[in-house]
Amino acid sequence: MNKVHADARAALAGLVKDGMTIMAGGFGLCGIPETLIEAIRDSGAKDLTFISNNAGVDGVGLGRLLETRQIKKMISSYVGENKLFAQQYLSGELELEFNPQGTLAERIRAGGAGIPAFFTKTGVGTIIADGKEVREFDGEKYVMERGLFADIAIVHAFKGDTEGNLVYRKTARNFNPMMATAAKITVAEVEHLVQPGEIDPDCIHTPGIFVKRLVHVANPIKRIEQRTTRPRAAA
Repeated sequence: MNKVHADARAALAGLVKDGMTIMAGGFGLCGIPETLIEAIRDSGAKDLTFISNNAGVDGVGLGRLLETRQIKKMISSYVGENKLFAQQYLSGELELEFNPQGTLAERIRAGGAGIPAFFTKTGVGTIIADGKEVREFDGEKYVMERGLFADIAIVHAFKGDTEGNLVYRKTARNFNPMMATAAKITVAEVEHLVQPGEIDPDCIHTPGIFVKRLVHVANPIKRIEQRTTRPRAAA
């Protein structure tokens, strides 16, 4: 089966529908599947639920789908860089399910591993635990969190082969690998596309069995979320 598609629109053809739940990888603006996000915007699908560590920034990443009002709900851990997100949430346009960052990561990992729920101490005694089961183990209280599983996962990889084996680079490994396992269909955009056998098996982060479709995105824009500089010392 040929997993490689000509462009992002072709890679998502027939997959994106109104009301779906979609996982989008990346951390901040690092490792986000920006090309696939643009294709979802162009699809016109609406009432979408997105599981993502953050919601991009204004005009970039998932911020593009907020502009078009295609996102109904966000399941996230950090959204502080997006003013439009804040406006839509405070006005009641957008639903939000906040998670501690480690809890979000573990919920996704659990979903990919077929674990429907788990207990964690994080959030006990706070509003995070409101409405959730709290149980005592060895004299300590733990709150139950549900695993997360999506209809589609979209991820960004530094390198991949035509069989779907993926390698992520540095910060992009935070959420992309676990999301690739936690959806019915995973679609990956890859910066460097190579032939099978060209990636050392010990270096593969996501085995190709998890990836159904690929698109080659050469030379993507590497955006900086918050640029911090300092003056050069006088010569």
